[in-house]
Amino acid sequence: MKRPPLASELGLCLCHSCGLACDMQDEPHTCPRCDAPLHRRKPDALNRTWAFMLAALAFYVPANLLPVMNTKLLGAGADSTIMSGVLEFWQHGAWDIALIIFIASIAVPGIKFVVLSLLLVSVQRNSAWARRERSKLFRFVELIGYWSMLDVVVVALVAALVKFQALGDIEPRPGILFFGLVVVFTMLAAMSFDPRMIWDSATPQESLDEPVSH
Repeated sequence: MKRPPLASELGLCLCHSCGLACDMQDEPHTCPRCDAPLHRRKPDALNRTWAFMLAALAFYVPANLLPVMNTKLLGAGADSTIMSGVLEFWQHGAWDIALIIFIASIAVPGIKFVVLSLLLVSVQRNSAWARRERSKLFRFVELIGYWSMLDVVVVALVAALVKFQALGDIEPRPGILFFGLVVVFTMLAAMSFDPRMIWDSATPQESLDEPVSH
């Protein structure tokens, strides 16, 4: 079976803005339909992804060590970190809420760090290992990325709703700012990575993942 031609062989480049398959024979700099910049690959994708991911990792430490909110009840206040909040929900029998917060606030960022590091190292080494699976891992990272903001949303909603100044009050603490920065920088890292780099060193046979008949 003869394989279909690659876009590079046809001199085409897909516009990231409007999706138009642009003719690159004359090396145009912008899309003829929407005037967006054209790039065969995202510019400086590896360096930008590493930079955003390392910045997120730096913010991940204070995000988990610093308190994310302060709860005041009848004049007595207490600061809560993400993990202490998870343990408190668990001890009070709300294991479902504790599990959701643990997954969204601790597990998901950790998974994104591991997966993005794997993708970056394997692309830099021109690895032929599990290209299709790595492409699926990248789509998985994009899918779960938005759920990382759950903890920020929970604190914001609770702080807005619990405003009985005489009885109780909830205020955000610096930890939630660092956690928000972790979410933003991990999303920027995923957006900066170009999954097509996984296939750049692939042979035509590997691209189809099946033998080519002559």
